[in-house]
Amino acid sequence: MPDHALDAAPPPAPRHPSGTYRVTLVCLGNICRSPTAEVVLREELARAGLSGKVEVDSSGTGDWHLGKPMDQRARVELAVHGYDGSAHRARQFSRSWFGDYDLVIAMDRQNLADLRRMASDQATVRDRIRLLRSFDPALAGAGAGRQRALDHYDGDVPDPYHGSAADYALAFDLVQAAARGLVAQLAAFLGEDAGGTGRSDSTQGGGPGGPGGRDEGGGDAGPGGAGGGDAGPGGAGGRDEGGGGGRDAAPGGGGDAGPGGAGSAAGSDDRGREGGR
Repeated sequence: MPDHALDAAPPPAPRHPSGTYRVTLVCLGNICRSPTAEVVLREELARAGLSGKVEVDSSGTGDWHLGKPMDQRARVELAVHGYDGSAHRARQFSRSWFGDYDLVIAMDRQNLADLRRMASDQATVRDRIRLLRSFDPALAGAGAGRQRALDHYDGDVPDPYHGSAADYALAFDLVQAAARGLVAQLAAFLGEDAGGTGRSDSTQGGGPGGPGGRDEGGGDAGPGGAGGGDAGPGGAGGRDEGGGGGRDAAPGGGGDAGPGGAGSAAGSDDRGREGGR
């Protein structure tokens, strides 16, 4: 991988040593992957006793869904594991924000490339913009070369926007593994012990405020019923990002970044993707 996006490296030093360490997670539309990562990472930080030392938020490179809630299917997947994504509202990342964050984390390689193009200095590109799964010990740790070769996603968290409930479940699993690896590194970096933080999903005795798992009908077990009913139009398999449901598609059906679409903050995201997550 010529860009070394998965090379193991510790988180960069804080810009302001006396303040909190600030992390933002970035995907395409900020309604699926990056808000999922925000919710999961925040809870893992709380379990490690780092809530007062690390701040987490998320945004997207595109503007298709500004102010919109998290995609319903992403919220349902979070709720399955006891998390609540109901408070989220989509934002667009601005190049002026780089100086506000210690670490800017991309969900996939295209997001990574877009963010690198937006950055105005090489120090930020080199040190502060990272790929989320570079923190997954299975890919970035010692002896991980074989695991990388077996990884079908090239280090990405694949965009589930046009997929099924299984794609949302995959995205969650990849996010959670990387989030736990990042928290372990931040805990060591900030002088805390992250050992024994345990699983935060409801299958392991209840997630944050969750009553402990989903029911047989696929109902959501999240706090206060986050995520609503089924996981998208026509049942759990349908994703509402491509046509209806939780995400607000751009003109022409789905927030396409290609010709006729709303475009992206990076100015080069014309990939025929429908706003993505």
